[in-house]
This record gives sequence, structure tokens and C-alpha cells, in this order.
Amino acid sequence: MTAPQENKTTRRRAPGMSPEQRREMIMQTAIPLIAEYGATVTTAKIARAAGIGEGTIFRVFADKDELMQACVAKALSPEHAVRELDAIDVSQPLPDRLAEAAEALQAHLSRMGAILGSLGHGGGKHPGTVRGAGRAESTTRIRAALAELLEPDRAALRRPPEQVAALFFGLLFTQPRTEDEPDLTPQELVEIFLHGALSGSAG
Repeated sequence: MTAPQENKTTRRRAPGMSPEQRREMIMQTAIPLIAEYGATVTTAKIARAAGIGEGTIFRVFADKDELMQACVAKALSPEHAVRELDAIDVSQPLPDRLAEAAEALQAHLSRMGAILGSLGHGGGKHPGTVRGAGRAESTTRIRAALAELLEPDRAALRRPPEQVAALFFGLLFTQPRTEDEPDLTPQELVEIFLHGALSGSAG
């Protein structure tokens, strides 16, 4: 007597992925773990979180070092931030445009800081060359996207949009943090950037 037909399909197979899709899925899973555990995170932990066997990682990455390098490069990539900047409606008033941009860029800088900070204090190898090259590319592309947001107000700006964009990004990147005061909101940052530190009632 033959076994019931449904037994053959009891175990579901994961949908087929190309090597690039598999790499992307693994990196998406690994980046938050690297941010949390630094270089001490194991490929076994990453595999469990991704719901795959550990050997699957090594079919698309030569070793853990290559995986770490790829994750850092992705964390530093400006792609997501630039897409968010490009999606901002330029018909809005300038303060609203910049507040949206500040929110998107603060999230991007937070992701960068989390993974690089974790690797910097968690031991293991420093992917220094990826860090340097990736950060320079990221800054250049983000400044260009910010300049596009500023372009409709070129006539009202004291300096060219490209220079104003660099100043605005620099303010976001170097915003001082203190333990006893909360961070400025995107709207507060934009207000100070556009109108200075003096209140309207100052003489």
C-alpha cells in the first residue's frame, strides 16, 4: 500500500533565491545583530535569526570577515537615505522639507553609528577601508540630494544650495548631545538652522 500523497508535501521548501537575493536577505538579518553584538556575533546566531542553516551563509560569503565587510558597506550606503530625500515633496515650504530631511538623515546616521560603534568596541577586525570609502561616498550623495531639496529656494538663500546643504548635513552629523538635555527635534534643528540661535524676542 502506497503512502498518502500528502506526506510528500508535508515539509515546505523555502522559495528559491538567487545568490544576490540570498546575500541581501542574510545582510538584512545580520546588520541589527552586528549593531547589538559587534564583531563577536557568530554566523550560527545570524543563521538562526534568518531561519537558514549556517552552511547557507558560506555558499554566498567566503567567510565571516566577508559578511562583516558587506554588512558595514550596506550600513554606510546612502541608498535608502537618498531615496527618502528624493521622495520629499519640493512644493512644501522649505522648513517642512528640511524637517523631513532631518528626520530621514538622523535615522541614517543612527544606523551608521550603531553598527560602527558596536564594531569599534566589540573587538575583532576593523573594516577600516570600507568605512572610509563608504562614508565619503555617502556624504557626497546625501549632500547632492539635499541640494536638490534646496534648489527651489535658491534665490532666497545667502549661499548656493550645495554649500547650504553641506552646512545642514554638518549640523545633523555633529549635533552635540548632553546627558541632561534631550536631543533637538528635526523641527527645532531646522528652526535654529534657518533663523539662528536668538529667539524672536531677543533685542
